[in-house]
Amino acid sequence: MQEIINSQKEFFITNATRSISFRISILKDLKRVLQQNEKVLSDAIYLDFNKSEFETFLTEFGFLYIEIDEAIKKIKKWSAKKSVSSSLINFPSKNYIVPEPLGVTLVISAWNYPYQLALAPAIASIAAGNTVVIKPSEVAIHSSKALRKVISENFNSDHLAVVEGGIEETSELIHSKFDKIFFTGSTQVGKIVYQAAAENLIPVTLELGGKSPAILTEDCHLKRSIQRLVWGKFLNAGQTCVAPDYVLVHQSLKNEFLKGIKEEIIFRKYAVENQNFTKIVSVKHTQRLASLLENQEIVFGGNYHIENRDFEPTLIVNPTWDSAIMQEEIFGPILPVLFYDDFNAALQLIKTKEKPLAAYLFTENSKYKSQFLSELSFGGGCINEVIMHLVNGNFGFGGVGASGIGAYHGYEGFKTFSHFKSILEKPTFFEIHLRYSQYSNRKLKWIKKILNWSKYF
Repeated sequence: MQEIINSQKEFFITNATRSISFRISILKDLKRVLQQNEKVLSDAIYLDFNKSEFETFLTEFGFLYIEIDEAIKKIKKWSAKKSVSSSLINFPSKNYIVPEPLGVTLVISAWNYPYQLALAPAIASIAAGNTVVIKPSEVAIHSSKALRKVISENFNSDHLAVVEGGIEETSELIHSKFDKIFFTGSTQVGKIVYQAAAENLIPVTLELGGKSPAILTEDCHLKRSIQRLVWGKFLNAGQTCVAPDYVLVHQSLKNEFLKGIKEEIIFRKYAVENQNFTKIVSVKHTQRLASLLENQEIVFGGNYHIENRDFEPTLIVNPTWDSAIMQEEIFGPILPVLFYDDFNAALQLIKTKEKPLAAYLFTENSKYKSQFLSELSFGGGCINEVIMHLVNGNFGFGGVGASGIGAYHGYEGFKTFSHFKSILEKPTFFEIHLRYSQYSNRKLKWIKKILNWSKYF
């Protein structure tokens, strides 16, 4: 690992990665390599999750191709010198900002979307002109091995490399002197990464999680709300960081909602054998999900097979807030349903919890929309939709508070992996001597006048 890091440091100082044409070339190569190896990578992810080719393309390759195309199209604009206004104090002068790459970057990715979460930050880092070391999660072991094989066979490790391993290897990496660390995973591990990076004053982006709520108001389009809610919750068997973690439903919709959501789940025929439902990533994670059902009121589903890693879509109602299922992120196909009478009280309840990575509101009421946007703090979200805000490259994606630090996707990803130098350029044909010694009361009066005038410019 240290050899790879050192070779990337040496390669970076050659300035090769600063070339826009080089960055575009690498991104084009990456898209070509992914397209050529879709079958190999899909087969690996099937071994980890039993995920269908359709869902793998939808949630992995399709997303990455959008990110690559966006970067290739806009990289020249993103990297260009940007002029900013001058000030009277610095008259005459030119003022501009110059984006520059940070250097050697580390991307530590999560297991739930093993290609997307490894390569989307890497795409942003490459677009910004950096070198990249990717550390995929060892939990999705087949996907990790396939990604390393594909990358190592098609790219020079002094620019783009994949390092496999577990806790020991990750620990060594986060204590190494990178110029940037990008981490996707749990809040608990994110704190460890953050502390390790602080030892070397390494800037860190943390993409974490949390309990993302969904709210259905009494006037929502119930059928459409249920349809979208079920899709977002059970995509990848709920193993999605921005999946609705629990839903708050207005009391007046209780019976109709429960009837409708059960019918929607049955209609979609979620099952591994139908190629539309994935397995839980490991036996350990399946056991954890099973434990969350203890002492809960299950109104639909609830069946699982730990050794096979199968867990069917499950609904529970009215869990207590001090139960494990409401204390930790579920990250599986279990949806707690709670009911409320007053929208303000529902918002207040959410505000007493940690700030979530996402939040969703289903309503036709403009007042509710306004309150939702102005009162709740969350990373990003949707109104009358779930999850789909991720696919808009014009949005940055990231958390707030306990759900993360920093953002990426599109231009936000480029900014995350860049430093923006502020440059003041002055001509030499003219000089105002007020700032120079010897000081005097007359000079001080003129300086005060100029400072006062500057507010009008």
